Amino acid sequence: GNPIAPRGGAEARETTMGNTNRNWLLAAATVMLASACATPDAPEATALTPAAPDPAPPAAIAEPVAADTLSVLEPQFTPDGVAALEARMAQFVADGDVAGIDTLLVQGDQVISRSMAGIRKAETGAPITEDTIYRIYSMTKPVTGVAMMMLYEEGAFALDDPITDYFPEFETLQVYTGPGEDGAPGFVPVSRPATMGELMSHQAGFAYGLFGDDPANTGMRETQVFASEDLDTFIDKVAGIPLLFQPGDTWYYSVAVDIQGAFIERATGMTLGEFFDTRIFTPLGMVDTGFHVPEEDYDRFSDVWGYHPETGAFGPVLGVPGVMFKAETVAMESGGGGLVSTMDDYARFAAMLLNEGELDGVRLLEPETVELMRTNVLPDGVVVNTTGNMTETEEVTQRFALNFGVYENTAENGLPMGEGTYYWGGAAGTWFWVDPVNDLYFIGMIQRFRQNGPLVDFWGVSAEHLYGAMEEPAGETVAQKPAEDPA
Repeated sequence: GNPIAPRGGAEARETTMGNTNRNWLLAAATVMLASACATPDAPEATALTPAAPDPAPPAAIAEPVAADTLSVLEPQFTPDGVAALEARMAQFVADGDVAGIDTLLVQGDQVISRSMAGIRKAETGAPITEDTIYRIYSMTKPVTGVAMMMLYEEGAFALDDPITDYFPEFETLQVYTGPGEDGAPGFVPVSRPATMGELMSHQAGFAYGLFGDDPANTGMRETQVFASEDLDTFIDKVAGIPLLFQPGDTWYYSVAVDIQGAFIERATGMTLGEFFDTRIFTPLGMVDTGFHVPEEDYDRFSDVWGYHPETGAFGPVLGVPGVMFKAETVAMESGGGGLVSTMDDYARFAAMLLNEGELDGVRLLEPETVELMRTNVLPDGVVVNTTGNMTETEEVTQRFALNFGVYENTAENGLPMGEGTYYWGGAAGTWFWVDPVNDLYFIGMIQRFRQNGPLVDFWGVSAEHLYGAMEEPAGETVAQKPAEDPA
């Protein structure tokens, strides 16, 4: 059986955007937008402002807590290598880069490493524990992708279907063409509807509102699309905002996954939360994953830390509706970034993916569908340059499938992971990848906003140490190149 056993009942407590947007800058801006727009009156200017004078960076509460891995390391992982991985993850806390960290490495059905260090609550100093709840933000996107592909298998849509078959509101979309000779913005009608496949691969032309003063991104911010009370209202708002480019022209991180959430609701007659609970979370035993944290579980919900916009001081972000994830502070159920989860819950999701759609006798997807989800669909010359960059490597290694980023040509480009490793991350710093070649997945949970703070390559450092602990990894382990601040 899988090492991450489901919990419940009495046991529940036991167990493109350009070079300026590399790495965590985009992720932090995602949170800034979500925090400002989670409720209609959420204060935009204070979304990432620590609520109190910044404390000193918290030290680790204890030595890393890890699984007993010595009996399962052979033949691929060395004890010294795993120890070095765990020590380096804990060092992030000791260095003040994060308040707390929780990492998990699983190969096949064996837990190779589970390591925790630091705290989840600034006021009480409560430590990271196995049942700590985290904001996973954009790591919601792969969950929405799985939901979409479940409906795909059931015949609810085809990847080449025009999105207007399901969203007639998008039939009259305009496309921004840039400023004219008089400086006024130019627009033309959309040349054709985007397809559902383009929607699932961020090639549909939509913006996100994270950056840019163009009418597409500005429109997302001005209409507060993420403050919509429901997904139908969200669609109505998006339909009034121009596209940033014609469908299929390029890749641009966008509101596309929230549009997918609206599709799921229209196709099933269920709310997005109901579909997730009924078809994914309950079958997989993901008992702590949802769109808000119940009051009785709030003591397990980690604080999130950020950097003061003026002083750069590192401290907890408190009292902002967009980071609280209480039922009364959540507006619409966001398929692009609205979930909270625990390490054990998300591990069961990752294990299902690694096992080609099945976990503990529960099959969500057929193996060929999982393969389709993780296969690059971008045309030659179109690359991804955003959250998910494990190292400061050439952009050509980053490609995109259906709600997943994908790494290609890993050996040629000196990347340590296996060819076709697929991944994503979240705005509070969470990250994960699934490496089918090496039969493993890795998950990192932290709660740290990058905005106004230093760039710390949690993703790349963890990859370097993980594959450095393997005796014969499928890729080439390379020295970590120093990260460059994207500003």
